[in-house]
Amino acid sequence: MIQENLARIRGALPEGVKLVAVSKFHPVETMMEAYEAGQRCFAENRPQEFCEKVPRMPSDVEWHFTGHIQTNKLKLVLPYAQLVQSVDSLRLLQAIDRWGTANDKTINALLQFHLGAEETKGGFDEVGIFSVLREYADGAYGHVRFRGLMGMATFTDDESVIRSDFARIRDLKQRMNAAFPQLSDFTELSIGMSGDWHIALEYGATIIRIGTAIFGHRQY
Repeated sequence: MIQENLARIRGALPEGVKLVAVSKFHPVETMMEAYEAGQRCFAENRPQEFCEKVPRMPSDVEWHFTGHIQTNKLKLVLPYAQLVQSVDSLRLLQAIDRWGTANDKTINALLQFHLGAEETKGGFDEVGIFSVLREYADGAYGHVRFRGLMGMATFTDDESVIRSDFARIRDLKQRMNAAFPQLSDFTELSIGMSGDWHIALEYGATIIRIGTAIFGHRQY
């Protein structure tokens, strides 16, 4: 089933769109089925589970982290993640930069934009993202490399709301690219999950995060 699911999704992806297999709550044995079907990029959202799985998977896996990170858990994530998609607060950003400075490592990151209606979701608002990028363009956060934006649409069956959310984050990224043309690495737009990734592609997604549509429902 996993092999067929991956083949179906890959067949629908435009060139240049990265498929991230969200493997949270699924065992390594299930992840290896995806790996053997050619999947090389996986994402986790809990630090402890993340750092336990990394050494149990092949060394050529590209790891993304997509969940909230408490600042005291950075050591479980930052040594292994090629991309932290969920930088959702100034406090976390500053802590990541300090960790990178102390460990002589530059962390690839996406700024999480709070665009859905749910108050429980974290992230920066538009003013916050502009402020961070202005500071970054002026030389702040020297051990962070901002690669783009991440966002989650409102959890709803109303497609018009989902489209509106995706349009907002696409438009914000375009405005940031225009405001800071010197940030040539700011290219990624991570939107779209199992229920809405087809729509996300219409709004310029360069990364889609797929869990259930690959692995089925969580196993633990």
